Amino acid sequence: MRIDALNKVSQLYKASSTQNTTKVKASSYSDKVEISSEGKAYHNVKQVLNQVPDIRADKVNELKQKIQSGTYNISAEEVADKMISRYFNQTI
Repeated sequence: MRIDALNKVSQLYKASSTQNTTKVKASSYSDKVEISSEGKAYHNVKQVLNQVPDIRADKVNELKQKIQSGTYNISAEEVADKMISRYFNQTI
């Protein structure tokens, strides 16, 4: 008898033999995701901010008109205050 034939016979025997199977009972536990109240508030704020335009067109148009007409005046003191407040991360 050849050795490779013996291997095939043993493989056929293993394949045809009955296998013991066990049934796994379904767990009564289920996965759950809960979002905290902070997370919900963050989501709500984010939705509202997404609805607000990035550029306030009314302000931009108003400033454009003032600059074009030459009526836009800003004092050096206001510029200095803004520069200082931004440098120190404070609002005035």
